[in-house]
Amino acid sequence: MTQLQNDTFLRALLRQPVDYTPVWLMRQAGRYLPEYCATRKQAGSFLQLCKNTELATEVTLQPLERFPLDAAILFSDILTVPDAMGLGLYFAEGEGPKFERPLQHEADIRKLAVPDLSELQYVFDAVSSIRKALNGRVPLIGFSGSPFTLACYMIEGGSSSDFRRVKTMMYDRPELLHHILDVNAQTVTDYLNAQIDAGAQAVQIFDTWGGALAYGKYHEFSLAYMKRIVGGLKREADGRRVPVILFTKGGGLWLEDLADTGCDALGLDWTVDLAAARRRVGDRVALQGNFDPNALFANPAAIEAEVERLLASYGDGTGHVFNLGHGINQFTPPEHVAALVGAVHKLSRHRHAE
Repeated sequence: MTQLQNDTFLRALLRQPVDYTPVWLMRQAGRYLPEYCATRKQAGSFLQLCKNTELATEVTLQPLERFPLDAAILFSDILTVPDAMGLGLYFAEGEGPKFERPLQHEADIRKLAVPDLSELQYVFDAVSSIRKALNGRVPLIGFSGSPFTLACYMIEGGSSSDFRRVKTMMYDRPELLHHILDVNAQTVTDYLNAQIDAGAQAVQIFDTWGGALAYGKYHEFSLAYMKRIVGGLKREADGRRVPVILFTKGGGLWLEDLADTGCDALGLDWTVDLAAARRRVGDRVALQGNFDPNALFANPAAIEAEVERLLASYGDGTGHVFNLGHGINQFTPPEHVAALVGAVHKLSRHRHAE
């Protein structure tokens, strides 16, 4: 594989010295870019775009052509995994993802099994293709949903505002939910390892809905399974460490416990104070975050001021990867993203001076 020309992101995740704070954005390849919308239209649908190696490569690289980002992230979707398990993923116009066969009956839950990874070969082909196209420019991030977040969609049949079905199962029939989570954890471990084999140089686990759980339930039904995945991942490829990032949206209460999983970095949403988070986790993990995505609607001067506030909150030294506190909004002006990335690079340099 080609030598990395910019490994700032990987070094920051491992708390090694860097010249500036690296930045990438969750959902950086997406609907806020007109070129993405054109490519998606060409593909015919979101799922067809994910499954077309050439077009998935193209949209992954689009934000890097516009902005000097420090990492690329595989263009895919967390729900490719339950789709490979036979749940029948489809996207209803204006309604988001749905499953034709959600897990709402015990017999279906008992039949759930780790899928043949060949069902996800299109993802691994995309990883290999993107890595080759990057040609060492920046590292490539692979990802998956967490076992609990995947279970939410698999049980609810799509998005949910209250997680009524999954929480009813958790309290009434916890053994059924544990079976789903166990299968999901085994699958996600295999899935991420296959992404690493295909060329992913870091991986992130998106625990989007873990923050919806009650205090003790989070540890039992989300954290325990992510810890198991972290313990089962390949941690070296191409002669260097493959960092693992955990991101629980709404997980600010549990940073110490997350840091104890063996991961390399924690993603933070915008409700968390970076300075306090850094004190709480010490030198165990790096921190990633946590600009409010909606602040990107403000004018460039306000964006720069917010960048400065967050960089000052983290303080001097390495171990910080700048990112949003969640995915970028589809209505974000691209020129405001350019202002954000430029501000991070410009304002962070003096914080890394020897």
